[in-house]
Amino acid sequence: MPGVFNSKESKDAWARLMLEQEVAPKGATVAGRDGLLLVELLDAYHTHAERHYRTPDGKPTSELAEVKLVIRALRETYGQEPAKDFGPLKLKAVRQGWVIAKLSRKEVNRRTNIARRIFKWAAAEELVPAATFTALATLAGLQKGRTTARETEPITPVDDATVDATLPHLNRFVRAMIEVQRLTGCRPGEACALRQCGIDESGAVWFYWPRQHKTAHKDKTRVIAIGPKCQALLEEFFTDDPSDFLFSAALAVEEAHAARTTNRKTPRFPSHMERSAKKRTRRPKRPPAACYTYHSYGRAVARACDRAFPAPAPLGQRAGETAAAWKARLTPGEKEQLKQWQDARRWAPNQLRHTFATMVRKEHGLEAAQVLLGHSKADVTQIYAEKNQSLAAAVAAKVG
Repeated sequence: MPGVFNSKESKDAWARLMLEQEVAPKGATVAGRDGLLLVELLDAYHTHAERHYRTPDGKPTSELAEVKLVIRALRETYGQEPAKDFGPLKLKAVRQGWVIAKLSRKEVNRRTNIARRIFKWAAAEELVPAATFTALATLAGLQKGRTTARETEPITPVDDATVDATLPHLNRFVRAMIEVQRLTGCRPGEACALRQCGIDESGAVWFYWPRQHKTAHKDKTRVIAIGPKCQALLEEFFTDDPSDFLFSAALAVEEAHAARTTNRKTPRFPSHMERSAKKRTRRPKRPPAACYTYHSYGRAVARACDRAFPAPAPLGQRAGETAAAWKARLTPGEKEQLKQWQDARRWAPNQLRHTFATMVRKEHGLEAAQVLLGHSKADVTQIYAEKNQSLAAAVAAKVG
């Protein structure tokens, strides 16, 4: 008993109850924990994830989208069963569904780890017994070559000739982001979010501290060194407001529209302008963003690759043929051939980071590559920096 009303014992008991309510997970009551269904646990974790997986300015991170995919799979498969009864065999069944869906082995393992993370959180919140999470931890991940899950090719550097061939098919903002990555080795998202206010221009070498980066939640700092070549490039995009994004997607759209207007050959008849004004949406649902994102940056590069390396006939788009007519003309087999052609010639912005790391490691050593990439451990850098095969060949020629 907490004691009589207004006594010290009753006040202490009330204070303990308030503290427990403050830290209690939303969506799952303490009274119902013994018979808690998995769908109720997932609802509580979803509430927690929406608060937890956010950047300092309140925007959700990409991890939240991955968590929602795992929650959906668990809910659709075992949602109406008791949460405490969810064991390794049931997790294997959910995992097998991802394998059947042709997800890569690494992606399957990553989603499986997210599922385990959900039950680790639930055990800490006393929503399920600790033994439930301990049992799930015994399930080993899928191993390469010992499973039917799809394997993916490792990310490799992209050669300069391929990158140079795509540059003419991009606007000046995307071209500049590519050059920034080639000169600094920064991540695609870091290049997209560049602002003048985040750059220290006091020295011969500038330093850029991204407001948000991959390891910010681990209380680690990230600094990017900017040399003279990159400085000259960035100065072309400085504006009167230092807080503006240097590479603005909205401004890129405005410049594209202005260029199209300038290059049009037919006169602008009043009736045509009136009809266009009626068709134009005053408040579009997706207006141009203030800056590029990792995804929009990657899409722009992929489209430029398709223009730089057009598919041969009959797979390619014919002159005067619309995209819809082109897709309708191709057979399923030809569409698969077109996809293989495009995949073989497309490159992603993250490959520029691998190219930079390989070059720096070859010319200045592994430690220099580690510092410039911002890695705390050299073994992580080795994933990005391809080994110097020319040095290995030279040594083998002498000793072998």
